Amino acid sequence: METKQFPDNFLWGVATSAYQIEGAPLADGAGPSDWHQFTRENGRIVDGGNGDVACDHYNRYDDDIRLIAELGVGAYRFSVSWSRIFPQGVGPKNPKGLDFYDRLVDGLLARGIEPFLTLHHWDLPAALAARGGWLNRDSSEWFGEYAHTLFRALKDRVRFWTTHNEPWVVMHNGYVKGVHPPGRADLSQAATTAHNLLRAHGRAVQAFRADPTGKIGVVVNLEPKDPASGDPRDIAAANAADAYMNRFFLDPLLLGSYPKELPPLFGAAWPAFPEDDMRLIREPFDYLGVNYYTRSVNRADPAVAPDGAAPVRQQDSTYTEMGWEVHSQGLARTLLWLKQRYGDIALFVTENGAAFADPPEERGAIRDHARVDYLRGHLRAAHQAIGEGVNLQGYFVWSLFDNFEWTFGYTKRFGVLGVDFATQRRTPKLSAEFYRETVGSRGRNLFT
Repeated sequence: METKQFPDNFLWGVATSAYQIEGAPLADGAGPSDWHQFTRENGRIVDGGNGDVACDHYNRYDDDIRLIAELGVGAYRFSVSWSRIFPQGVGPKNPKGLDFYDRLVDGLLARGIEPFLTLHHWDLPAALAARGGWLNRDSSEWFGEYAHTLFRALKDRVRFWTTHNEPWVVMHNGYVKGVHPPGRADLSQAATTAHNLLRAHGRAVQAFRADPTGKIGVVVNLEPKDPASGDPRDIAAANAADAYMNRFFLDPLLLGSYPKELPPLFGAAWPAFPEDDMRLIREPFDYLGVNYYTRSVNRADPAVAPDGAAPVRQQDSTYTEMGWEVHSQGLARTLLWLKQRYGDIALFVTENGAAFADPPEERGAIRDHARVDYLRGHLRAAHQAIGEGVNLQGYFVWSLFDNFEWTFGYTKRFGVLGVDFATQRRTPKLSAEFYRETVGSRGRNLFT
């Protein structure tokens, strides 16, 4: 009988982001980010928390690299704080900020860990936010300058680069729901933000191609949008939700046009974009990162803007602490859908994980069986997709640590390593041991 396992060259990793773990946001000449300011607005964060300390990774990175190495993974996905490099967003750079990432990259390589670097994981220099942020057409040039600086500094050692992480969330939560910076709810601003994020991606890819080494991509969050019933209204709502979330960024990047459903959904709030912009947006890139957590079952509800799709909770399903349905088969569906719609593009699962209420520590370990079950099911789905011809080249667990979970503060825990935020002590969870075994066996343990 053939043994089931992942390919020999499959890249196993763990993932984090700068503002969620680094702490020390103003250290060594760094400028504030929009998230640094946003967390100081009353009522924005559930528990009143912020990223001032977080996991104190800025000061503990060397020990944290050791913990990553102990997991046996081959890669570490992290993001750079733009405002550490350019305190004003543009202009004079901050050498000490750049030095931190220089040391981090060298430390990873010394332990045989591939750096997988993200340029933008939601945090924007506050100085640029004050100039309109992603609403400003100049944002693509700002981002290009920032990207070029990082390329010059680290491209001799970093092979894998990501422009944006989940640009849809920046648009939707910042400009539709108003729950992330800058806290607005204006559809016309949302569409412009999305367009400029795409233009910024294209400009960074252009800068990257000046030195043809390494690979660059973009990371999107995707989830199947299923209708709640066979009612044509529910089917139409699910299709609209799919266009709004899953295809909003992918169609321009890979097909050269926005989904035809978007202008009617936005109505008068859909701007007229210059035709030449699409050439910049369609700059060829090397891989697509997929962040997958759940699926959404939708019923028609005109009160939900802009897609008219209201999620429906499934009675027989398990849900995480985030209120997300555990639906591992949706990962295989998503990866196969990408191949069918966009072709044989190289794919990475760049985030996959779950927030659960972990049990108390017992004899130095946290026995998070629910997270282990979640990861096992999704890893099996990833293996299934490879067997069905998907060009999936790697998988990253979200997250390495319990961390600052944006507007949820410290109330949601995704980590395979637990963190006592009062003492900064890291504690391996059962999920860390499970993942170590998975990496070491190339997934054979998933099927025994």
